[in-house]
Amino acid sequence: MEKFSYVNATSLKQVTSLLSDSGWGEIMMIAGGTDLLAELKEYIETPKTLINLKTLPGMDSISADASGLKIGALTTVAEIAMHPTIQQHYTVLAQAAASVATPQIRNVGTLGGNLCQRPRCWYYRDETISCLKKGGDLCYAVEGLSKYHAIFGGDPVYIVHPSDIAPALIALNASIKIAGPEGEKTIKVEEFFTLPAANPFRENVLEPNEIVVEVQVPNPNPNTKSLYLKVREKGAPDFALASVAGVFEMMGKTCQTASIVLGGVAPAPWRSTDAETALTGKMINDSVSTKAGEEAVKNAQPLNDNEYKVTLTQNLISRAAMMAVSK
Repeated sequence: MEKFSYVNATSLKQVTSLLSDSGWGEIMMIAGGTDLLAELKEYIETPKTLINLKTLPGMDSISADASGLKIGALTTVAEIAMHPTIQQHYTVLAQAAASVATPQIRNVGTLGGNLCQRPRCWYYRDETISCLKKGGDLCYAVEGLSKYHAIFGGDPVYIVHPSDIAPALIALNASIKIAGPEGEKTIKVEEFFTLPAANPFRENVLEPNEIVVEVQVPNPNPNTKSLYLKVREKGAPDFALASVAGVFEMMGKTCQTASIVLGGVAPAPWRSTDAETALTGKMINDSVSTKAGEEAVKNAQPLNDNEYKVTLTQNLISRAAMMAVSK
């Protein structure tokens, strides 16, 4: 990797000021470093300075009150997975966090880092390949090897977003607090992510001088059941081939409302409004859950090697709906 200087951050104001004084990519932030260090080693990123965010005070806590849940961006993935309140009332989030990588990575990886991590596409990660996402002319997945790539929203770059936590937060209608030189702002987590059609080089709406501070999750409505299902290629910890975050407000076996957000199948967490419509107001049974899965994938556009993701996603949604009834 290239040489860089290292700064221990003392305040958000200092961080945003340093970022404002640099060009894009000259100064970067590091917390757990589980993703960024790999990019440095592969020369995908070559910053002149790294800002250590772990020295920022007060950004690694979890609090819950009558309004909901607040999680600091420096909170580790392991802390989220093991928190009793999250396990009991925000089950989808606890399950998603528990599915991330290995215990060692969960112990150092942070919430903010998980949301802001870069794609794992093998063309993007190969330092010898100048793909479209790195300023080249082609997304090589279109005609090349596409087993792990997008079946929704890919044009013109068919990466998939690697976060497990992001789909869960969107399904829970969470918001994200962002700090910049002009102060703080809060947006929906769903609005935080962007598709390649809007910007092929980025996966979120953060400006170069902004930083994720906190995630806020409202209290779920009564009778809400939630779960996270993830399919990997192997039994060992791995990224999702496809996943579904499901939040269901139930009245007996009738689904009052449903939030269905997919992972591993699109360049951003992918909300399936068609599946939600197919489930809302319905008594959940085999035929209804199967229909929801079919509706979710009716507009899928698989590449040469990843048509299996269509069937996988369809079945995951059907299984999630049936599990919500049985919980």
